[in-house]
Amino acid sequence: MAQKKKVIATVVAQKQLAPGIFDMWLKTELAEGAKCGQFIGVYPEDKSNLLPRPISICEVNKEEGMLRIVYRVAGEGTEEFSHYTEGTRVPVLGILGNGFPVEEGKGKKAFLMGGGIGVPPIVQLAKELDADKQAIIGYRDNNLFLKDDLEKYAKVYIATEDGSIGTKGNVMNAIEENALDAEVIFACGPMPMLRAIKKYAAEKGIPAYISLEERMACGVGACLGCVCKTTKKDHHSHVNNARICTDGPVFLAEDVDI
Repeated sequence: MAQKKKVIATVVAQKQLAPGIFDMWLKTELAEGAKCGQFIGVYPEDKSNLLPRPISICEVNKEEGMLRIVYRVAGEGTEEFSHYTEGTRVPVLGILGNGFPVEEGKGKKAFLMGGGIGVPPIVQLAKELDADKQAIIGYRDNNLFLKDDLEKYAKVYIATEDGSIGTKGNVMNAIEENALDAEVIFACGPMPMLRAIKKYAAEKGIPAYISLEERMACGVGACLGCVCKTTKKDHHSHVNNARICTDGPVFLAEDVDI
C-alpha cells in the first residue's frame, strides 16, 4: 500500500445533492494512487476540531488529478466542509484503507450494494469492476443521490424505506422482489444492512466483501478507536480484533463478527 501522507488539496467544485448531502471535487496528488473503497481524512480549519474526518472516496479522476467525495453533514467538521467553495485549500490525509478487491469479481455476476451514505463508494466500484453489475441501492425517501451516476455503469435497483420509489423496504427486499442473484457481493452501508447481507451470503454460499462504516479518530491505526471483532485471531496481537481504518474498511463478511 502507498505511503500515507498529509497534503493540501484544493476544492474544484461543490454542490448539494440532497438535504444534508454534499458533493465535493478536490484537486490533489492523492488521486494518482486512489482506488474504490478507500477513504481520506479531511481536516477542519477550526483547530478546536483536531482530528480529520474520514470520508469515503466516491470517484477518482486520475487524468485530472481529482478526487470526489460525497458526504453527509453530521457534526461541526462536516458542517464546516459544506461551506467550502472553489479554491478553498483543505488539508487531507490519504490514501487510507484497503479498498474493494475488484479482482475477486472479475467476470462474475455481482451485487453492488449501498445504503444511505454507503452509496458514494459504490460509484467508483462500479467504474472499476469488470463484471455483470447489478447495483442494489437503499434510500430513506425519494432523494436518490448518485442514482444517475451509477446507471452509467450498472443496472440499478432502488429500495426506499417510505416506498416512494422502487421497492418499499430495504436492499434485501429489492433482491427478493426482483428475483436477483449473484456470484459475489460488494457492499457498504449501515450495520443492520451489512448483517443482513452477511447472513444472505452465508445462506447462498457466495463471498461478500463489506465496507464497515465506523467513527474513526486517527485513521492510521494508532488510536484503536475503530476496532471490530473478527472470527480469526490477528497474527500480531493474537486476539480476535481488527482495526477498520488499516485492516479494512473492507472485509470478507465471514471474517468479521458483526
